[in-house]
Amino acid sequence: MKRAQVITVLASVVAVLASVLAALALTGLTLTGSAHATPARPGLLSVQTVVFDCPGQRAMVRPKTFILTCADANSLLDKLSWTSWTPGLASATGTLEINDCTPYCAAGHFHAYPAVVVFWGSKAVKNHPGEECYTMMTQILTGPRPRYYDYIHHKWVTAPVTQTSPLVTSPTA
Repeated sequence: MKRAQVITVLASVVAVLASVLAALALTGLTLTGSAHATPARPGLLSVQTVVFDCPGQRAMVRPKTFILTCADANSLLDKLSWTSWTPGLASATGTLEINDCTPYCAAGHFHAYPAVVVFWGSKAVKNHPGEECYTMMTQILTGPRPRYYDYIHHKWVTAPVTQTSPLVTSPTA
């Protein structure tokens, strides 16, 4: 990777983290503490922070694999190595695995792209006292990026370096 590309990727990572930290500051959340911390007062439940990849699936903590396309699992984050997992913010390095679906998805091949993933935001999980889940995900591609055909504009394009999307926030969403 060229030096200019590395600087661009690092600038993107810093910008995403700065915006997440600013959002947390506005909501009064902090990055200190543990998802498994003991309650400050007896009788209160400790809060466990979880993430859901697909509706109908169990809550996960520090998953090694995170499915992005639930209907067919042709796009996922894999080999995730978590550098943090705190209430409101988690980050990991891993690979974005995408099926090229050539000549069709069942016969396609998966291609890996190095990535950083950040889960952020927080929401109580309905009917699960003591559980909160991340609400947003930002993917940052740190190396080569996949190309895909843009059917709206009828041309081949390269995926963006950074992409942010909402997450499933309950086991039945």
